[in-house]
Amino acid sequence: MKMKHVLGSVVFLIPTLMMAQEKASPPATASGTAAGAAITINYSSPSVKGRKIWGELVPMGKAWRAGANEATTFETNKDIQVEGKALKAGKYSLFAIPGETEWTIILNSQTGQWGIKRGGDANYDPANNVLTVTVKPTKSAAMNEKLTYAVTASGIVLSWENLQVPVAIK
Repeated sequence: MKMKHVLGSVVFLIPTLMMAQEKASPPATASGTAAGAAITINYSSPSVKGRKIWGELVPMGKAWRAGANEATTFETNKDIQVEGKALKAGKYSLFAIPGETEWTIILNSQTGQWGIKRGGDANYDPANNVLTVTVKPTKSAAMNEKLTYAVTASGIVLSWENLQVPVAIK
């Protein structure tokens, strides 16, 4: 479908897809059931695009929004255990601090904020952290061009580039 635009006596045909600019990191949702709870993760999914992700685009040891654009959200409709720690039903922002051998996963009660602030660190107030756990990343079986989340019977998994980060939910 094309839209006709008249400028003076010149007619331009502009494809409508060009008019609606797509985000470089489109919104995505992962949902499923873990430990009997409905889990939903809303995030923006960036692509590798030939870049080195871990340690360069996403620095090690700094809080990261666990996606692109707005902060990633994690929602559960029931109380659950995340890596053995209690989490009440609700909606949270999900942040991560990547490390070479361990990651810190953070669930924060403040939602709706933009993902990063100047200086490159995540835009959140640690005083609102509800839960912080440590997990171990693993090498993925295949290269993942786009960041994805999956909700499985045993928890959630972040996959991007050559890495997977499982988080157990019971």
